[in-house]
Amino acid sequence: MALRLAADAWGGGAMVGSPTGWAPSAREPVRESVTAEAAWGADEAVTRLFAVHYRSLVRLATLLLREPAPAEDVVQDAYVGLHANWRRLREADKGLAYLRQSVVNRARSVLRHRGVVERYTRNVVLPADAASAEAGALGALEHQAVVAALRLLPTRQREALVLRYYADLSEAQIAEVMGVSRGAVKSHAARGMAALRRVLEVAP
Repeated sequence: MALRLAADAWGGGAMVGSPTGWAPSAREPVRESVTAEAAWGADEAVTRLFAVHYRSLVRLATLLLREPAPAEDVVQDAYVGLHANWRRLREADKGLAYLRQSVVNRARSVLRHRGVVERYTRNVVLPADAASAEAGALGALEHQAVVAALRLLPTRQREALVLRYYADLSEAQIAEVMGVSRGAVKSHAARGMAALRRVLEVAP
């Protein structure tokens, strides 16, 4: 699958192993792991989950937002939210799910705000030598035809494909993160994949 290969080539790939970077041995019941996580304070939880998942979440946000800088801001804000909500989560798996959902929701907010700004600045004429901040931020990604094609998709279609083929989430997990039904996930993914194929077929 071209999309999965592109994610792997960019340093993504499926996220494997325990969300905390630690897996119980055969002699240690899973319950002990959950109990240990429940004893974490918010600071420890954020520190552990930051060390393991920060980079992958930034790559996820960058694919959704098409710019690295705001992607980092979105992920950092998600960790701030995790710190505030850790008392009710108290498990690494739930914390990771919270972070993914927070990143997707915050990315949507950024895109909505960007759309408003673009509508108001559409008629502003920049000097000929003014560099595009977005072009500069994405310079390293321009050679990746799949990533370029993803930028052309509607937000929900892009989210469905990125969460499936980059984050390697199940259909049920994607539905939870996006806040839609599993049927909607299938629809967004199918339409997005069809659009991707059309774009890649005509790409030079």
